[in-house]
Amino acid sequence: MGFMEWWDGFWATYNTVIFSIGVNAMLALSIYVTLSCGLLSLANAAFMGIGAYTASLLTMQFEMPFPIALAAGGLLPSLVALVIGIPTLRLSGVYLAMATLGFGEVVRVIVLNLDITGGPMGLNGVPPITEWWHIVLLLGVTIYALARLRRSKIGRAFEAIKEDEIAARLMGVNVAGYKLLAFVIGAAIAGVAGGLNAHFTFTIGPNNYGFENAVDILTMAVFGGTSNLIGPMIGSTILSLLPEVLRHFKDFRLAINGLILILVVLYLPKGIWDPRRIRAFLGRNAEKKVK
Repeated sequence: MGFMEWWDGFWATYNTVIFSIGVNAMLALSIYVTLSCGLLSLANAAFMGIGAYTASLLTMQFEMPFPIALAAGGLLPSLVALVIGIPTLRLSGVYLAMATLGFGEVVRVIVLNLDITGGPMGLNGVPPITEWWHIVLLLGVTIYALARLRRSKIGRAFEAIKEDEIAARLMGVNVAGYKLLAFVIGAAIAGVAGGLNAHFTFTIGPNNYGFENAVDILTMAVFGGTSNLIGPMIGSTILSLLPEVLRHFKDFRLAINGLILILVVLYLPKGIWDPRRIRAFLGRNAEKKVK
């Protein structure tokens, strides 16, 4: 069997998993933005759903070009985030998490009762437009933009707010404005990810963007680590692959998945990718070699 035949077989078997890794990486990065500003938000699954339905309706009902549909899928969630963020972001910690979780349920109920969204049945027959290079391109653009943002004045303001909001305010940082900006950026990324996801799964429904999905997105970022951009991508990749790796364990798969998460939280509280811990580990190994 030649390489091309092997690759065709591999791609036919695992293309869904590979696509999911890319989309989940974007979702993990979307919540990384809000976490980098100290915001514990559970609204990203709802923003993903808004983006998915917006992009799908534009391609199905109005036959809009895919790039325009994706752009709208990112724009509408960001506008919604702007509207709800102004009153909501006055809250913090668990109160903000509860408020954004409530927003997610409101979105789910609205989608559940609208005819244009297909109601409980969702949308079926979404055109399979998403190609692998769409995901690679948009993920690359997202990583580049967030890396530049992290090194900019805005990124430094995010970090200051996360470390000490009161001190940042006393230093003249517009805390409310920067929090709102982080919230809007995260919503836009999640919306684009939802549009990409909808156009390779062919079908979407209101239950795809509920509480469990919100927790999954948060878990991917925290699992990998939120100290830099690498952590959320590692976390999303591992958690996307775990169901496939553990498939042979059948009924024990969810238990093993949960056990792995518990061990990481207990022994690696800053996530798998913690640059300080890695540098310290490499430093100790270097000292041992010298001795």
